[in-house]
Amino acid sequence: MAGVDVAIVGATGAVGDLMRRVLLERKFPVRSIKFLASARSTGKTVEFGGQIYPVEAIRAEAFEGVQIVLGSTPSAVSREYAPLAARAGAIVIDNSSAWRMDPDCPLVVPEVNAEQLHQIKKGIVANPNCAAIPLCVALKPLHDRWRVKRVVVATYQSSSGKGAKGLVDFEAQLQAWVRGEPIPPPAAHRGQLAGNVLTLDWTLDTNGFTEEENKVIQETKKILGDTGIGVCATCVRVPVKVAHSEAVTVEFHRTPSVEEAREALRQAPGVRLLDERQGEVPQPIHAAGTDLTYVGRVRQDPSHPQALCLWLVADNLRKGAATNAVQCAEELLRRGIVTPRN
Repeated sequence: MAGVDVAIVGATGAVGDLMRRVLLERKFPVRSIKFLASARSTGKTVEFGGQIYPVEAIRAEAFEGVQIVLGSTPSAVSREYAPLAARAGAIVIDNSSAWRMDPDCPLVVPEVNAEQLHQIKKGIVANPNCAAIPLCVALKPLHDRWRVKRVVVATYQSSSGKGAKGLVDFEAQLQAWVRGEPIPPPAAHRGQLAGNVLTLDWTLDTNGFTEEENKVIQETKKILGDTGIGVCATCVRVPVKVAHSEAVTVEFHRTPSVEEAREALRQAPGVRLLDERQGEVPQPIHAAGTDLTYVGRVRQDPSHPQALCLWLVADNLRKGAATNAVQCAEELLRRGIVTPRN
């Protein structure tokens, strides 16, 4: 049976592990697969489709014959390996922030701008930030109708945004907090997360925004294809294991209709609209383990006739990372950019 030669880089991390599972869940046509990671992970093994595979070190030779690389590594690692893989003939779908704002690397959310996959100049496709992805999934059907002018978003991001280490750190803090014991020093997060809310990153840019906030600001404009959109973001970490939530106020160039917005969202790919009038409000427990962006609380902004307010939730590890990357790979096949081999 025809299939694709695939490699997963960062295979032993939380997102790399999930990429492996999502490939199987979505029945992606894998002909062969390699699992690559840092030198300290070599010698480990991973299971895929009932078979055991060794974890190999990241090196140029490992990409020979590979058609699609799914990567989830720190940015510094990506800057080294992605060009090597591209030179070997692979298309890299990279989950780090290394290539997102590179004008020669498309930043893709398949429900929003899959056509950008025809513009892969460096052999690298950037997978967007885990908060920007669901935001753009929700904004796209509204942008198509009334054209977005300005977005103000506050994100409530889960502990798993820091990967497996973040979950372990949060669980240790939570257990101590519940028992009334001293909270252990944070190992992954910036401070105590149990029973608390943290500014996501205390390193401020010259504009006073954090790195995460600037990612959401810049990436939203690039994904929607309109640098004129104004975006203001405030990003915080909340004591939730999985799934990011976002409170969004969006101003349009034309006057929107709440009912039309609900209908547009109801029909939008990748969106599940929940109706607060029926007692349905998106929550992290709804989104965790799914690939959908849950949207609700759609309402008129009482302070501006051309603005709407809404609330959304999505699994940051799945749609915010692994699933979006695999969806990009599926689009490469569907569009004939990558051809399965016999």
